[in-house]
This record gives sequence, structure tokens and C-alpha cells, in this order.
Amino acid sequence: MESIIIEYKRELTDGFEKEVVAFLNTLGGSLFIGLDDEGTVIGIQNPDKLSLAIIDRIKTNIQPSPLGLFNVEVKQDASKSYIFIIVAQGLEKPYFLKRYGMSTKGCYTRIGSQSSPMTQTMITELFSRRVTHTLSKVVSPNQHLTFTQLRIYYADKGFDTSGDFFLRNLGLYTEDDRFNYAAYLMSDNNGNSVKVARFRGTEKLDILERNEFGRCCLIKSAYQVLDKLKVTNTTVVRVGEEAARKEIRLVDKDALREAVLNAIIHNDYINGSYPLFEIYDDRLVVISTGGLPVGLTEDEFFRGLSHPRNRELMRIFSDMDLCEQLGSGMKKILKAYPKDIFDISDHFISVHFQYNKEAMAILNKQNNGGVNGGVNGGVNGGDTELSKNAILVLKAMDRNGKQTLQQISNDLQIPVRTAQRASKELREKKYIKREGSTKRGQYKVLKSYN
Repeated sequence: MESIIIEYKRELTDGFEKEVVAFLNTLGGSLFIGLDDEGTVIGIQNPDKLSLAIIDRIKTNIQPSPLGLFNVEVKQDASKSYIFIIVAQGLEKPYFLKRYGMSTKGCYTRIGSQSSPMTQTMITELFSRRVTHTLSKVVSPNQHLTFTQLRIYYADKGFDTSGDFFLRNLGLYTEDDRFNYAAYLMSDNNGNSVKVARFRGTEKLDILERNEFGRCCLIKSAYQVLDKLKVTNTTVVRVGEEAARKEIRLVDKDALREAVLNAIIHNDYINGSYPLFEIYDDRLVVISTGGLPVGLTEDEFFRGLSHPRNRELMRIFSDMDLCEQLGSGMKKILKAYPKDIFDISDHFISVHFQYNKEAMAILNKQNNGGVNGGVNGGVNGGDTELSKNAILVLKAMDRNGKQTLQQISNDLQIPVRTAQRASKELREKKYIKREGSTKRGQYKVLKSYN
């Protein structure tokens, strides 16, 4: 049934935008089109065309810009189609209908299951608390930015990246036409620094390895971190009494991926701090700075209510299929782990993934040591025949087989000779083959690393 966070509509009406504004100004919520008042699917015609019209109306008729704060999806129930719209709570309240401005006619809030006009007192109070230091409003410290990497990622997804409109559509300019901080993070060269550190034992005393993935487009940094941690997240194999093969990871891979991407997307970059990932012999820790966004309680955080600190990054990572629908990440983490893996303070959110005990027991028996010994010697279980560098190179080739080894080494921040040795290992073990000429050919992946 309808509630403060759920709204049903039989069809797209003239008053649709006020419902979205109300969700933005309150707790966020879900809006369904093609359902009756009881939540029964009655269906709609031309759902794809209608979903595009909805996206355009939200983008055009609501201010401040809600880009990155909503998702629109076409759903099926038997033979009937309906549209599911999820809206996050915004940081730049009050949101309003562009036609009426920041007035009692333009501003709405959710009261129970209704979207009601705000009073002038409510509007003034929200405006006084508005968060102004968002990525879209803070000017980039460097205005001579290039976006070759960003354009390549978008072009690979089928987007038109030609012209200045591409950057403007992503919200990479301030109101006075300068590059903003979101543009800085997405540019080819910047001061962004995402670190992955490996320590000996269970304390932060003896560092074994420090990797810095940064100074480049934040999407590239995210892929590099995910690749690095995927290799670290060792897979072991247990064979049961009836030869049943069971693969066990040190950390649930879906929960880890969500925590990593959440840390990168929702980190408070404006204060000059960056995400950090720490690897110990007994756990993996994901740390983001900034604490909870203003206006979001711990209870709402664990319930998966979405309140993106960086809506521009949320939108771009969503385009790259690096994050799912708003608020879904927390559900994946809590499906595998209890809430107490989170440590939340005013300035940091850290997630402590203790390694799976069964996997650790198998590893210790195999290696007579900790995780660092096992990973440094190669990946255990199903991928014992590949070194960790070979796996990194294989995954890079799987993403883009047209890259040269020089480009792969730059992307992974490893020496070219290391990439060459890894490539040789992959060819000898029938994981890849080279097709075409030396200059115009590409690598074809025969077996992927899962």
C-alpha cells in the first residue's frame, strides 16, 4: 500500500513531477506507474517511450538538478508492463518545480502517503540548511582538464561522446561555466589518490605492499581497486565426502564489491580525503571519509534509504553499470554480514570483513601461514596455475582486448616487462591468443577469470 516512501499511479499525469519533488525533499521513495491504488499491476502502453518521457520531464522540470538521484526502469508482470522509479533523498533541499520556483506552489513534501505543498516557513528552514559544498558547485582546482579516459568508457557503452554537450549533460560545469570538482575527479590527470595497503599480521605495524590507484579518471581507479582486491580475495576449494566441489572466498564477493564502490562513490572528496583499502592476515577493511551524509540517520542508512553525497558520481557510475539501483548495495552487504561489520563515526565509515573461517582453515593447512603468503605465491583453488599479475593482465584484456601491453601496464601501474611476462604465461596456458597483426591486432580471451 501507499506510504511516505511509496506512490502508485495508473498513468503518467500532469502532476507527476510534484511527487518526485516531494520524495527528493523528504526520505526518497519509489513511484510506480501502471499500478492501481492497491498496488495491482494494470499495465501501460509503450513503456519504453514513456520511460524516456519520464526521464526528460524529471531532468527538465525540477531544480536543483536531480541527475544522479533517480533511476527509471521498465518492469514486467506476466504480460503487463509498468514503470518503476526510485528517487533518493537530495542534499540540495528544497527541490522545486522549475515553473513555480522556490515557492509554496513549487515545493512539496511527503506527509503520510500524500505529497503536500510546503509552507514558506518550511521552505526557508530547508534552504538555510542546504548543503552548498557539493561536487557540482565547487570549482575544480585545475581548469585545463582532458577527458580521454571518460570518453572511452562512455563510448564503449554506446554513448555519444562528441562535443561539449557530453560533458554538460554529465553535470561537469558550475553555474558560471567552469569545470567543477566532479569534472576534476573524472579528468585524465588529477590529484585523486586511492590507496590499497597490505600489512603483515593483524595490526597496522609492518606494511608489505602499498599500491596507489589514482591521478586519473575515478572510473579507472575504481576498476584498478576492484581488480586488485579480487586477486586478494582468494578462492579455496573444498571437496566433500561425495566429491562435491565447493568454492569459498575469503570475503563474499558481492558484498565486497558493493562496499568498495560505495566507498569510492560516496566519499567526501571536497575535504581532500580519499578512500582507503587495507588488507590484513585476518580481514579486509574498506574506509571512506565523511561519515553519513547530512540528513541521513544510521537507521535509514542500514535500511538502504539512498541519500547520495555525490549525485554526479552516482549518475556516472550508474551509466557504467558500476552501481545498481539506488539503495540496493546495503541490502547485498547485510544479506551476507551483520551490521556490526560497520564502524560509523562523524568523519569515517569503515567496513571490516573478517575472512571466512573455513577458507582460512584450508589456506592455513595449504600454506602453513596467513593470507599474504598464499596470495603472494599465486591464487589458490580454482586458479592455482595463474600468478596474480597474470590474473590482473587477463582481466584487463577481458575488458579491452585492443589495448597494447604498454597501455595495460600503464592502466595497472605495473612495469611493461611484468605485463609481457604475464602475457607470455597466459598464452602458454591457453588463456589468451593474439589475433591479427602486431600493430592492428588484439588479444582474444579464451578463458575468463571469475
